[in-house]
Amino acid sequence: MVKVKICGITNLEDAQTAQNCGADFAGFVFADSPRRIDPKKARDIIAALSPSVKIVALFVNEAKEKVLEVVDKIGRVDLLQFHGDETSEYCGYFRPKKIIKAFRIKDEASITPIKAFDNIDFALLDTFKQGQYGGTGKSFDLGLASKVGQFNIPIFLSGGLKPDNVGEAVEKARPFCVDVSSGVEKEPGKKDAELVIRFIQNAKSYGIKS
Repeated sequence: MVKVKICGITNLEDAQTAQNCGADFAGFVFADSPRRIDPKKARDIIAALSPSVKIVALFVNEAKEKVLEVVDKIGRVDLLQFHGDETSEYCGYFRPKKIIKAFRIKDEASITPIKAFDNIDFALLDTFKQGQYGGTGKSFDLGLASKVGQFNIPIFLSGGLKPDNVGEAVEKARPFCVDVSSGVEKEPGKKDAELVIRFIQNAKSYGIKS
């Protein structure tokens, strides 16, 4: 069954909704974004969540020392997600922590760099938009996602996912996990509980049927 990550968590209510509806990962953003959260606030939210929900801390082109500082303040971080121009060497610095590296997909050439990252655990595929690192709310050609299988790395699929299209995305891309933020929001940084419920149900029910 496909796993689900609800990203851009900014408050306890949204975190608990995601948990109660069966989310596998909760993402917290520590980069310039409407969904950016203070580490101490994130720590308090995370402390109220079950260990079954894996905590993902997201950074964009951040200094290594700053990443470690934030992680120390949070307390519990299961995975680090790097969503910028970070190199393979940069990602490897944080081992043995599990690493998600984001790749912005524009065309088939966009997936080639994944091959050079031999020290990450997951490749996150998001939509390319000039000057923007994620959060575009736009989708890309899901046929490209299937080509990433040649690198033998599990995929987090992101970019334009919503309750109404997540089932089709799972069918076409066969990801390890689907990752959503703006697609289940009332406004940036505030989730819509009904959309979260529908998204998780639609993603996981397709996984059962397939």
